[in-house]
Amino acid sequence: MPNHFVARAAQSAHRRLSRVALLALCVTAPLASLTAPAWAVPLQARPAMEQALKQPPQPVKVIEPHLSTRTQNTEVTYLGWPAPLVLDTVLGADWRKPGVDVEFRALDGYVSRIPADKFSQHRAYLVVQRVGHPDFSVNNLAQNEKNVPLGPYYLVWDNIRSPELLADGGNGWPYQVAEIKISEARSQALLPAHLPAGLRAVATEAQTHCLSCHQVNGFGGDKWPGNLAQQARALGEPAFLRWVLAPDSVKPGTTMPPVAKLWPDAEREALASRLLDYLRAVGAQAN
Repeated sequence: MPNHFVARAAQSAHRRLSRVALLALCVTAPLASLTAPAWAVPLQARPAMEQALKQPPQPVKVIEPHLSTRTQNTEVTYLGWPAPLVLDTVLGADWRKPGVDVEFRALDGYVSRIPADKFSQHRAYLVVQRVGHPDFSVNNLAQNEKNVPLGPYYLVWDNIRSPELLADGGNGWPYQVAEIKISEARSQALLPAHLPAGLRAVATEAQTHCLSCHQVNGFGGDKWPGNLAQQARALGEPAFLRWVLAPDSVKPGTTMPPVAKLWPDAEREALASRLLDYLRAVGAQAN
């Protein structure tokens, strides 16, 4: 979104320092002592994780959304562990409570908050290696990025067994994951009392498509500053829709991906309109 890019350079030095600190924690934190945290828990490096889980990483084949298009799916095999096994080991049983999200926090401030019940509906894995590839990286076609490092950890979903996940593209596939956390903060920020009842269901869509990088009322990712609800209210509808549907046409080379890029055009446009209505409404009394 506009105005995000102004702050990007100022944040870069802080992020580099944070990345170094997080990687150090990943190596040194004692996994056995981390249970049901209020704060994010750093994930240990692969050897310590393998020892804690008592098993080596296993191969899992997925259709890699960052390499796939509407007309061609690209299969990739990774090595990793079932996500519930890792979550039970690192977070304890509290992550399985009703209404809980699991936060996957990346080195660059990206935060993917995934409802815990999704892990009982579909198979997910935290992976540490790309089989048959010289390094643990991927090209992110939607964000115009090549050879993006995926480590320390990358959350992938078995979208071959669950093909209904293919339409979501890369949503819910956070990479460079260094920390995880239990979160119960969703409702207060995304469903304020003044929100019209007809827009309450759109809060889930906003969380899925927008709030890994952006924030609404303090809830969301740390990648870009500012309250997206207020920014949406400041934009005219044509400008908002261009940013959401075709960000590269507004700012060539931007790393912001087009929303729901694998959906049919009519469904993408309808989604963008719902998101605008929701953001304007949720930001009506935002601070």
